[in-house]
Amino acid sequence: MKGLDFMKGPMEPVPAKRAKGMWSKEKEYVPFNDPFVINGAVENYLCDLERKMQVTLRDVLEVAKGTADLWELEKKRHEWLEDYCAQISLLGTQILWTEGVTRAFDELEGGSEGAMKDYLTTILLGIKHLIDRVRQDLSSELRIKIITIITIDVHGRDVVDNFCIKRIQDS
Repeated sequence: MKGLDFMKGPMEPVPAKRAKGMWSKEKEYVPFNDPFVINGAVENYLCDLERKMQVTLRDVLEVAKGTADLWELEKKRHEWLEDYCAQISLLGTQILWTEGVTRAFDELEGGSEGAMKDYLTTILLGIKHLIDRVRQDLSSELRIKIITIITIDVHGRDVVDNFCIKRIQDS
């Protein structure tokens, strides 16, 4: 967190005591569900602010995970990631990758011999969509976010490809 977005207006005290969201050093904004009130000693309200940040990001991740489960039905991942800050987009991507690999192992154990190769194909398609997206005119923040996710996806691709090459059958 680089800074807070303080509430301003005729009914707000000066200096401002209530924040409606937070900014990262990468210029990403995350709103709070309800305002954070600066109150009491600095050593207390900074601890309260840290908890507020954690709870807020947990809540955002919960929503992001719910919408990520619909990548194939509603909003594709290469568009979905615009709705969330970089860390949430990256974490959501890694959670879905882990679930995909786990599902592929479960299908392998159930007799579906091509499950891991099918998941590798899904990963490759996701990387292709991200590469196509990064070739477009994007803000520097979005470009960095997509390039970071591509890097993580390539690592995930290599892991799954290795599973296929070595014919690993269970987790």
